[in-house]
Formats: sequence, structure tokens, C-alpha cells
Amino acid sequence: MANKEQVIKDLDRVIQLIKTDAKDIPPETKTQMMKETIHHFDQYVSPGWLKYRKSVSSENDGYAVLEWEDSGAYFYGLNGEKFLDCLGGFGIYTAGHRQPEILDVVKAQLDHQGLHSQELLDPLRGYLAKAMADITPGDLQQCFFTNGGTEAVEMALKLARLATGGRWYISTVRAFHGKTSASLSVGGKDIYRTPYTPLVQQVQHVEYGNADDIRKAIRNLQAVGEAVAGVILEPIQGEAGVIVPPKGYLAEVRKICDETGVALIFDEIQTGMGRTGTMWRCEAEGVTPDIMTFGKAFGGGVLPITGIICRPKMWTDELVENPYLLGSPTFGGNPVCCSAAIATIRFMLAHDIPGQCRDKGAKLKAGLEAKMQKYPELVDEVRGVGLMLAMEFANNEIGYEFSKNMYAHKVIIAGTLNNAKTIRFEPTAVMTEEEIQFVIQAVDESLAEAKKTLHL
Repeated sequence: MANKEQVIKDLDRVIQLIKTDAKDIPPETKTQMMKETIHHFDQYVSPGWLKYRKSVSSENDGYAVLEWEDSGAYFYGLNGEKFLDCLGGFGIYTAGHRQPEILDVVKAQLDHQGLHSQELLDPLRGYLAKAMADITPGDLQQCFFTNGGTEAVEMALKLARLATGGRWYISTVRAFHGKTSASLSVGGKDIYRTPYTPLVQQVQHVEYGNADDIRKAIRNLQAVGEAVAGVILEPIQGEAGVIVPPKGYLAEVRKICDETGVALIFDEIQTGMGRTGTMWRCEAEGVTPDIMTFGKAFGGGVLPITGIICRPKMWTDELVENPYLLGSPTFGGNPVCCSAAIATIRFMLAHDIPGQCRDKGAKLKAGLEAKMQKYPELVDEVRGVGLMLAMEFANNEIGYEFSKNMYAHKVIIAGTLNNAKTIRFEPTAVMTEEEIQFVIQAVDESLAEAKKTLHL
């Protein structure tokens, strides 16, 4: 334990840095901050993070950049580095970085209240829930707000059990729904699951995109006396590498759940809020789930807020009698985060962000497909919808070299969480036509450089 006076002194220095524009921080202070950040991550955060997060791996290898500012379609480093964001925080920044229309509302809310009492009625939670009912498909109505995506999934899984009386879940291979216990149980990647098994045991995984697998799994469980609570799906698998299911898949799964009395859960945390060209991906097939999770872009790229929305039939008398039975997150639905979400919904509707994602995504995808044709020995496939796109390479080494080259061109992209064979493009919807062309040109040059370096 450190001396109290020293801690205060250290934090005073950090607070002063927070209050200072990057251009006004002396060069020697910036150098000190770089060294301190690398040391702090190694000693107090996670030494593995430095190896995984290549942008801070070393102060001497050209990758060390401390992010300090952001706006529009860009991140800015402490030393003035400018990066076009084509990662989008894996879906967070659909509305752009520090979007003024959203930021102004958050600042106004902070001027009179941040968090809530936990006992009195907080009006913004009600206004936000009403807005969600207004912009979601079918009769989705009751909302429950949480703080992170995995927490929202946990609530969805619990609600499915409460509402149906079932205990089993059907999920898909390679699915990603979060990393807490129940959400990890329905996840479909062994690299995340294996260290923690056994998890929730009543989960059966089936092939993604194959509705018959779901039908068989439910019928076989029910045939031996097991009750199934829910089917959970990503309308497009994100972490698996932007896997788009066959047309009609979501509608067929809806039909199966209706026939068998099983709740249908759509995890729209990454696909929702306009990213795939409609406000919610399930709208593309005209399907309404029983429970839907949302998050990432929901806070406008300013504040973290997630949650679930469900059909009225799912909110049982048991929950009416005990509202805290489902959960009671201390910070869930707090006023300042609700203000961000309210402003985000308004911004997205007023500026047709789903339409922008659709149109700009089509242009970006066409550009990526042209480069696939130009470099067939490097790129195997381009896939995705709207501004949720992926480029798959012949192997992990090519993908890593490509991403390194894109970084050198000052474009931020990323693979899935544990490999670079598939690189995701999830830029902001506010990037311009010129910026789209800049990305496509950077892709061309990065592929050419990778081909030369790897002697392909």
C-alpha cells in the first residue's frame, strides 16, 4: 500500500493531464506517459495485453500509440497520430466518435444528475424504454437495462427460463454471447469455454445456419422429457468472422420455436442499432424474437449501456410480484447513460443511420471484393452486410501482415479475438465517400505489400 499523500499527488498529476489538450502537453511529459502506460499495463493491468494489443506492444517498434482524443471517424494519438477507425470498437461507434448531438445531451444531463437514487422514479429510464418499444419489431415492449453485453445476455437467458419453465438452451457452434458464466455456456468457441468447464450443463450447440439442427435438438430433448427454455442466436455471427446465415434461416427458427413452445432470443448487441442496414438485423427477415439483447452502439459511442427487450407474454406474474427477481444492477438504466441512448436513437432516426450503413457498406464491400479479385492468392472471401464486413485470408499469417500494413496506413482494423485469418471492417456510419475510397486504396496497397513480404 502506497502513502496516501503520494497517491493524491500522483492522481492530481493525472487529473491535470485529463484537463489538458494534447497539443499543450510537453514532449517530455508525453514520453513519460508512454513509458508509464507500458509499465502500468505490464504490472497492474495484464502483461498479456501488451502482446495482444500490438498498438502498445513496445515504445520502439513503431506500434506504440497512446489514444487520447477522438471525433467523427477518427482516433487521435497523444503525439498527433490520426487513425481512420474501421474497427468501430467492434460495433460501438456506429454514430461516430463523440457525436456532438449525443455529447451535448449527455453534458446537459450531467449538469443536473449523473446516477439515480435506486428508490425514487427516474424518468429517463421510462422515456428510453418507450422509445425502444417504438423502434423495435412487432410487440417487443418490456425493457431491462444493463451495463455490458454479457450481462444483457445473462438476463435474457434467465428470463427465458422464468417465462417458459424450461431449463435447456439451444445455441450454435462458434457463437459469441459474452464471457460471464451463463453467456459463456451458450458461447460456441472452445478457446473461451474450456478453461472454465463445467459451465451451465443444459446447453446443446448445433450448426449455425442449419434450422433443421435446431428442430432436431428441441424435439429430441422434449422426447426424453427435457424442457427447453430458449434458442439463442446472433442474426449474423460477429466474433465467428461475420457469418451471414442463409436467407430464411431466422424466419424458419421463429417457426420452430412457435411450434415447440420455446423462447427465441436474438443477440443483436453487435448487429443492431443500424449497423447492418436496418435498425435491427431481424427486420431483414420480418422476424420478431421473444427476447432481444442490445448494446454496443446503443450508448452512441459515449457511454456504456445495454439491455434486453421482450414481448409482454415473457414478463410473467412472478416478475410483476418481484421486480428484482430477474436482476438489480446498481448502475443499470442510470440517468446519464439513458440520456446517451435517448440522444443516440434520435440521432440515428433523424440522420437515417441504418440507410447510411446500407449504402456506404455496399460501396465499401464492392471495393473489398474488387481487391479480392485482384489478389486471389491472398484473399479467400469478402462477406457481410451493411457496415459489418469481413475479409477472410488464405491463412492467419497473411491476415496478420495485412493488418500490420493497414496500421501503417493509419487505418484501424482487427481480426476476431484470437486470430487474424478473418479481418473485420466495422467503421462509423459518418465516414465520408472520400474516406471510403481512402480505405479501399489502403487495402490495395496493404495487400500488395503483404504479397511482396510473404513472397506470394
